[in-house]
Amino acid sequence: MPLSEHEQRLFEQIERSLAEDPKFASAVRASDPRFHTRRRLLVAAGVVIAGLALLVYGVMTTPLLSVAGFVVMLAALGYAVQSHRRSQSPDLHVVGGTTSRRRPRGRTGRRGSFLDRMEDRWRQRPEGHR
Repeated sequence: MPLSEHEQRLFEQIERSLAEDPKFASAVRASDPRFHTRRRLLVAAGVVIAGLALLVYGVMTTPLLSVAGFVVMLAALGYAVQSHRRSQSPDLHVVGGTTSRRRPRGRTGRRGSFLDRMEDRWRQRPEGHR
């Protein structure tokens, strides 16, 4: 049902007053899961670059330092992948936004979806191939 002209003006006035409030804007930003995910990915990218620099410096000086750089890079990539997977979780809800569910509701994880696909293929196979 569309809003009346008066309600639309009131809604726009409330929107403007909320947008001008810096405390409210920072509170909303702090509770937004996309903000945290973006920040984690940027931190992970910075640590990967630092690990790469440590790896290159270690190749020139001490091999043990290059191994440490590789471990740092690997840990940062693992952190980035974990953060990305957490952001794709259907449990995250953004106020005023939409989320999409990528996994089936009944099962979670890769094993469940793989088994579901295999069962679907088995059911949909041609009748002559038993």
